[in-house]
Amino acid sequence: MTFAPEASTRSQKENTDGKHYLNSKWVLWFLKGDRNRSWEECLKRVAVLETVEDFWGLYSNIQPPTGLPWNSDYYLFREGIKPMWEDPSNIKGGRWLTQIERTKRAERLDNCWLELMMALVGEQFSNLGSNVCGAVVNVRQKGDKVALWTRDGTNDETNLTIGNVMREKLGTPPEESLRYEIHKDASTRTGSVVKPRLVLPKRHPREDTPKTSTA
Repeated sequence: MTFAPEASTRSQKENTDGKHYLNSKWVLWFLKGDRNRSWEECLKRVAVLETVEDFWGLYSNIQPPTGLPWNSDYYLFREGIKPMWEDPSNIKGGRWLTQIERTKRAERLDNCWLELMMALVGEQFSNLGSNVCGAVVNVRQKGDKVALWTRDGTNDETNLTIGNVMREKLGTPPEESLRYEIHKDASTRTGSVVKPRLVLPKRHPREDTPKTSTA
């Protein structure tokens, strides 16, 4: 587990107060589903993260995903972007999605969410950070989901690069795949499954084994 943000471009604040400023401000949101209230009424803005110290201070004082009640969500998005499809920064985008199996929930869910948050605030997506809008964890009894939202759902090359970084950060097992879904497709779906635009396929264990010659 590492947290190594790129050098901050906000140099005017560096070394003036002893804090480590992030390249961008991030906002953590929380939602607890309630059938008697609208989705937006349930959505709560928790905190703005401006420094590394803000991040760890918040993380140390809130429940991890496994401690949340069912039908709860965390959202970590760049400041100025609301965690909804209709936001101008999201409306043409999509998401990389992985589902955590119930049998692996205890060992994987909290770690996956923490690693993805650190990748976001640490700008660890190569030089493609501006294409990343935020991340979501959905706590569900049928299976938890962790997702990464990007701005342009049609930019396959960029999204594949981002997806591969996500896969590496989450330590996705070889037998699991990641799906990229367009928000528009998800919002107009008629069934429970959305046809993905991209898939990072399951990796056969032998793919990580160097080939040897018998000659």
